[in-house]
Amino acid sequence: MSTSSLPVPFLTTATPLPASLAWGWPLAGTPEVARTFDPPAQPWLSGHRGVDLIAPQGAEVRAPVAAVVTFSGVVVNREVLTLMTNEGLRLSFEPVVSSLKVGDRVTRGQAIGQVLGPSHCDNSPAASCLHWGVRRGEMYLDPLQFILDLRPSVLLPLP
Repeated sequence: MSTSSLPVPFLTTATPLPASLAWGWPLAGTPEVARTFDPPAQPWLSGHRGVDLIAPQGAEVRAPVAAVVTFSGVVVNREVLTLMTNEGLRLSFEPVVSSLKVGDRVTRGQAIGQVLGPSHCDNSPAASCLHWGVRRGEMYLDPLQFILDLRPSVLLPLP
């Protein structure tokens, strides 16, 4: 039996990505990741609860998804902007200076601020970056899972 006579829909039809992957990048183009998501084993331990994207000072930051502003202000020494999606996910960006106010609605791709001020990357070769975090309740999630297909590859046997 030839392989051309076998129905193999997984080869001819692209598997759609989960709806959660419908987000866009918070920076123009496809930014380089300076530091990946590295959650701690326990909530009180150190880790990296988001991703750092290389971004020069003054870079425009865009909303990856439609959301509502829930915080805009200074935390310690950094300007922070927090958005909440309709699904209850909280997205935080720092250092981001924004003219948006709590309650403002944003659409996917809308300019929401600029990278300005000290960042996680100040002491690295990247020099400046945007830290992007995503939380569901108290659980931190990898922001890249909403943009890239991070699902494991599945190898299927040949007929």
